[in-house]
Amino acid sequence: MRTTPDAAGRYTIAKAFAFNASHELRQLPAEHKCARNHGHNYTVTVTVTADRLDEYGFVTDFGDLAAFGDYLAQNFDHRLLNDVVSFPPTSELLAAHLGRWFIEHVEPTIHGRLVSIQVSETPTSFAVWERTLPDGA
Repeated sequence: MRTTPDAAGRYTIAKAFAFNASHELRQLPAEHKCARNHGHNYTVTVTVTADRLDEYGFVTDFGDLAAFGDYLAQNFDHRLLNDVVSFPPTSELLAAHLGRWFIEHVEPTIHGRLVSIQVSETPTSFAVWERTLPDGA
């Protein structure tokens, strides 16, 4: 049961997931260091929002995001990303792919709505895919 009323505004949560993988950015010139096989300790951060909290006072229970972590672990962890996806596995394109997957597979089961996916290759380098919605949505 909610102990405090919703205040006007929007609530946002984020959860980070990690996996290790390699990739080759084959679309780059051969002399570019990222064209060669190299690996990263990826961190993927999911941001979810809601205008109102659920009956428990959550945007969504963090545990309800576990399916996304399972998807990353089963399909991306310790893999060559070129073998997993059909596009050049840049952080930008991975973020968009993961956003679409989340919207299709996780969002229907949770209270909140996906805002963005951030894919970090290093602690200082990341790409963000932000969901756009039609006006009024």
